[in-house]
Amino acid sequence: MNERILDDSLGAGETTLPGGHRVAKDGARIEAYGAVDELNAFVGSARALAEALTDRNGRVWPLVPFLLRVQHELFNLCEMLATPREDGAPSRPGIAFADVARLEEEISRTNRDLKAIHSIVLSGSGVLNGALHQCRAVCRRAERATVSLARQEPVPPEAVQYLNRLSDAFFVWSRWVSHVCGEDETLWDRHRPAV
Repeated sequence: MNERILDDSLGAGETTLPGGHRVAKDGARIEAYGAVDELNAFVGSARALAEALTDRNGRVWPLVPFLLRVQHELFNLCEMLATPREDGAPSRPGIAFADVARLEEEISRTNRDLKAIHSIVLSGSGVLNGALHQCRAVCRRAERATVSLARQEPVPPEAVQYLNRLSDAFFVWSRWVSHVCGEDETLWDRHRPAV
């Protein structure tokens, strides 16, 4: 009997969703909320870095509560994506259109401090800038995985919209961090010769 339990739990390549359904670990739903969970880990690292940099540059501080709030929202999104609609309680955590609208407002407000660009900005003008670009890239992957899930099963549209706006927010915050830290942004030059 113990051998059967081990076979079912460890080697079957399946996992249990919050509502009790067993699904493949490489299924679209697991891929979507797994990517969001991975994003949350990257955001946590960026937040810790922002807190450390705040000791040297207090102007970085507004980023810290933003990232902490995003971490909570990403766990709400994980809960939303991990729970099929038929299994979800009406009061379960999730993402709302108000969260998407707040991101839009923050993007606009933060962008006002930045000069316009007419080229692609390369990551790495500073350590925190690079960390935020990593968040942006992982967020785009989470968005793609969520879109893929939505092609197979019902997904609330605000989930995809939130990830879309969040990736743009990471881009704008990465530029803002370079601005307040006095770091020169590196713009992509398609004609730059190989070194």
